[in-house]
Amino acid sequence: QSSPRAIIQIAITGTRILGKAFLEAGRQAAKNARAPAAGSVGNDVAGVGNASSGSMTDQLTRQHRMTLDEAHLILNVKRGEEMDNVLKHYEHLFKANSPPALPPKSAAPAPRARTPGQFHSHYLQSKVFRARERIEAENKIPTEAETEADQKATGGSKSTSHP
Repeated sequence: QSSPRAIIQIAITGTRILGKAFLEAGRQAAKNARAPAAGSVGNDVAGVGNASSGSMTDQLTRQHRMTLDEAHLILNVKRGEEMDNVLKHYEHLFKANSPPALPPKSAAPAPRARTPGQFHSHYLQSKVFRARERIEAENKIPTEAETEADQKATGGSKSTSHP
């Protein structure tokens, strides 16, 4: 006689626990929907939103929408590598993602079947191009030592002299 009562109590207790869990999950989901979690990428590309200082590197990151590290990863080169090697990697990846060249027009063009290595991606090609642009832009920033040397060579500050 007491076993049906125990089963009903277990069912009611389980339902209460499940109901509280779902209620709390709903509250947490609503809270997450209002404010994105810290460290989430969302619409922020490659941490561009973290590039908030006034340094030239951060300005380039915002301008090119790509960090220098991401550019190096895309082109599969290491930091400080020679520009010739960077350009070699760029050319290879750009060509690898280019559409195949059209065959010369003939009297009866045969339909071309794709072979496994003939896929191209405009998106990847554009990322490779942007990565090269980002690395080139970073290499154009004069270092502090060069800037100081230029200032010393030109006579220090840019003040106008009055006769």
